Amino acid sequence: MSDSQAKTTTVLLCGVGGQGTILAADVLAKVAAASGLEVKLSEIHGMSQRGGSVTTVVRFGSEVSTMVCDLGSADCIVAFEEVEALRNLPFLRRGGRLLVNAEAIPSLPVQIGAAAMPEAPEERLEAAGATLIPAGAIARAQGNPKGMNVALVGALSTALPFAEQTWADVISKRVPPKTIDANIKTFEAGRAAAR
Repeated sequence: MSDSQAKTTTVLLCGVGGQGTILAADVLAKVAAASGLEVKLSEIHGMSQRGGSVTTVVRFGSEVSTMVCDLGSADCIVAFEEVEALRNLPFLRRGGRLLVNAEAIPSLPVQIGAAAMPEAPEERLEAAGATLIPAGAIARAQGNPKGMNVALVGALSTALPFAEQTWADVISKRVPPKTIDANIKTFEAGRAAAR
């Protein structure tokens, strides 16, 4: 085990219901476990299964004492949309990695006129050091229109010390068999976009 794997690493994944954040967190947890590390995972679902905020914390290392992610403690945040990225930004540690799907989804309060979208989310995220990933476009280009989450997993893989083959093996076991090739291509395209 390398020194980078000995400490506890905290990854926060956030998005809205229906985007695949939970599958992405499950893949990460299985990759860390397959790499011989202890893993703890917690999920927080919003008020609505589709469209409500979803936050998942995955912590892994040689020993993980808690699954709590305090403010300023996430080594990496993977945001499945821009507004959730802004909402969860305070959890990112100084020097941490911020990977954001370049898409903003209006929440229900915005759709009914009870709230407004944040101004200039991409500019604010770039100022915070975010790497913006066009995950939806990447997935569609690979013939995998539902694979935006796998493109983001590919981007995340560039920030973590796990073997690319371990990611591919876990993804292959986690997705429907007929979609394995498209998902592996989407994962690889997400990796390339994050570099």
